[in-house]
This record gives sequence, structure tokens and C-alpha cells, in this order.
Amino acid sequence: MRSAIAVAAAILLALGLGQARAQVPEIRLARQYSMGYLQFNVMDHEKLIQKHAAQLGIPEVKITWMQFNGPSTMNDALISDSIDIVAGSPSGMLTIWGRTRGTAQEVRAISALVSLPFKLNTNDPEIRGIDDLGRCGRIAVPSIKVSSPAMTLQMAAANAYGMKEYSRYDQLTVSMSPPDATISMLTKQGGVNCVFGLPPFLQQQLKDPSIHSVLDSYDVAGGPNTYTTAYTSARFRDRSPVLFKALYAALTEATERVNADPRQASQYWIEDGGSKLSLDFVTAAATEPRVRWTMVPERTMVWAEFMAAVGTLKVKPASWKEYFWPEAHGLDGS
Repeated sequence: MRSAIAVAAAILLALGLGQARAQVPEIRLARQYSMGYLQFNVMDHEKLIQKHAAQLGIPEVKITWMQFNGPSTMNDALISDSIDIVAGSPSGMLTIWGRTRGTAQEVRAISALVSLPFKLNTNDPEIRGIDDLGRCGRIAVPSIKVSSPAMTLQMAAANAYGMKEYSRYDQLTVSMSPPDATISMLTKQGGVNCVFGLPPFLQQQLKDPSIHSVLDSYDVAGGPNTYTTAYTSARFRDRSPVLFKALYAALTEATERVNADPRQASQYWIEDGGSKLSLDFVTAAATEPRVRWTMVPERTMVWAEFMAAVGTLKVKPASWKEYFWPEAHGLDGS
């Protein structure tokens, strides 16, 4: 009898342990190829989400990292509940916010990550300004029409020729990852002679004396603006409120770490991407004077207003707080 009881107890214990393991919470995060996501690299290597989750009473968290090229596929994965947290451009975030606004799957930004400039570079000496872009065989962007570089090209066209001409150069754009686009232009293969360079690939391109810049994103947008944001769905935030709180605390600490030790953060980025660029080179790109690693949204309404004006965004928000979760509302954003 005692033997039967012991066996039953062992089975119940095993079932209980199995259920406990099955209940270990998970956060699935997505990032892209450029270095606009150093906070994610820091959170990964220094296990900051796990640290803050433990402080809030969650002793074990499974963290899964995935890499994407451009916002389109990431947004689809977020909607399908294949990932929980995405890092991408304000334009990509606004696109999915507009699609999900007012639904149970509504997506909003958690925080900004960095304000940094990027540039349209070319190896064609005859291309000196926007009027010459017709000479581009292809213009490489992370995602056509949706990514921040693609949207910058549209804004530049609208500034030059009027709002009705915003899509003048869309037919020239092709989706390529920043590393592949850089290789294509440096080797002059694949028909790509114009590339939106994103740090540190931007700096890598400009080391070649035959390559020069045509457009600067800060000039097009009228000043410094947020380059990347972290965003998530109401589904995740409502389902895992404590984990969301831990994530926000981890982002805050990671931003402080990037500013305190950008060299270490750059080393993490090199390791995660298997980059052949030197640590000095990547660190220099991460600390250029116009780069600010900050959670404060900067001039995101510029993108929202432009997207609403051209019809990409069906609803024009009255404030940046409409597409950021309340945790960020105390920041001096725009």
C-alpha cells in the first residue's frame, strides 16, 4: 500500500514540476541588423530582463531573440503572436499602430531607443541631389514603403516636388539588409548604386572615396528625430503586466549602460551580429556627436503627420502619447 502511495506521490510531483516548467513565462524579442538597438544587445548579454523580473517576483523567464530585416515581417510576426517585442523605426511602429488602433491587438511604442541620422549614399559621381535620383538603378532600403529610410525618401520627394509627388522614387526602391546593401554597392554588383546607409554600415560605405552622401535624414525631417523604438501589443501588455514592468525597467537600465559604456555595448553588437568591423570603428559610430541614446521620443509626430498627409496612416494622432503606452507619458517627448 505504501509503495502504491509513494508511486502516486511521485507521479503527482512529476506532473506538478512539468506544469511549473510549462508555466515559465517567456518574452520573444525581435531586432534588426543596424546598430539602432544597442539596448537590446545589452539586455541580452547582461540578462537585464531576468534581473528585473526576479526583483518583481518572477524567478525564471525564458528570453528568445530573433533577427529580422525591416519592419514588415516583424509587424506580421507581432500581429500573429509569433513575437512579443519589436524594435523598429517610428514609421514601422506607426504603420502597425494605425492597423490595430482600437482593437484588442492594438500596438503602441514602449519607448524610443535612439535618435541618429542616416544618409542616402551613392557611388555615382553624377548624383548630387534629389533631382538626380532617377540615375539610381536601385535604391536599397530595409523594407520598401514602410521602413524609416523608405519613408525618408518619400518625405524628401514631397519636400522637393510637392505632397502629390511623395512616391516619385518608390519604384526604384528594393528591400535589402544593410550588410547586403553595403556589399552590393562597395563591389558594384547587383545593380544597386544608391543605398540608405545605416550606422555603422553608413560609416563603412563612406570610407570608400568613390562614395558620397546625397541626403541626410535629419535635414529631410527638419531636425534630430527618433530612429528606433521598442513596441508591443496590448495582448502582451495585458497578459503579462509584471513582465512588461520588468521589460521597461530593463530598457531603462540598458539605456543608462549604453550611455555609460558605449564601447562595451558596441562589443556586444559585434558579437551578436558576427561583424568583422573593428571595435574602435563601431564605437565611433555609436558615439558620433549627433547620436543620442535615449528613451525620450523625439519628433515622432513629424512622421505621423507626414504619413497621415499621404494616406499611409488613416488617422492623424493629436499627440505622440496616442501611440506610446502610458509608461512613457511622463517623458518630455514629441
